[in-house]
Amino acid sequence: MNHFDLSANIDGIFVGAVKDCWEGKPPSAIQKDRVDGRQLITSLGFSEDAQADLTVHGGEDKAIHHYAFDHYSAWQAEGLIAPGTLPVAFGENISTTGLTEENLCIGDILSLGTAVVQISQGRQPCWKLGLHTGHKEMPYQFQKTGRTGWYYRVLEPGEVGSGDRITLVERLNPNWSVLAVTRARLTRRILPEDAEVLSQMKELAQGWRQAFCRMAEGNAIEDTSARLGA
Repeated sequence: MNHFDLSANIDGIFVGAVKDCWEGKPPSAIQKDRVDGRQLITSLGFSEDAQADLTVHGGEDKAIHHYAFDHYSAWQAEGLIAPGTLPVAFGENISTTGLTEENLCIGDILSLGTAVVQISQGRQPCWKLGLHTGHKEMPYQFQKTGRTGWYYRVLEPGEVGSGDRITLVERLNPNWSVLAVTRARLTRRILPEDAEVLSQMKELAQGWRQAFCRMAEGNAIEDTSARLGA
């Protein structure tokens, strides 16, 4: 398949509000619910969606989170989600079948309903994912498998509804799949020359470019305890 034939039906759109989900823990908006009808997309994502900690979630580089329903069967087989689980198990905003971290690339531009979006980075799972799914090890398994989903920045606002199509319209970095870049970012195992390339990739989210800049300079040390530890 030519990569410009990449397209999928939008099977679900999900939004959520900030709420207290766990006693003694910070609030979260990871609990999303399916919404029907046309949904407005602004520069910060779905107008009805929210994020609790804007220092690590949301913003222009992480406006919308897309997760492949393709991965649900593997999680079920591994016993980390219950048989028959439907989206939205991981706090995603969009669910499709056919688009994955392997066949999409950083910087890909896609039409999403009447909006235009661009892949900015993969997801860095945190401890909230473990509490939300009831499996403390889930953030580590996200990192290990690379089944993290990805984020969009919004290039052109618009609207979208379930049943619409999402279609690849331009590929800027064909050698850098979402899977490859996300694995490099989360494992910090990458050749210095490749890290240098990614540090200069303007389509990549700023925080990730900065991280790859450190790796290119030989500094791969990173304290992930606050992100992964519950």
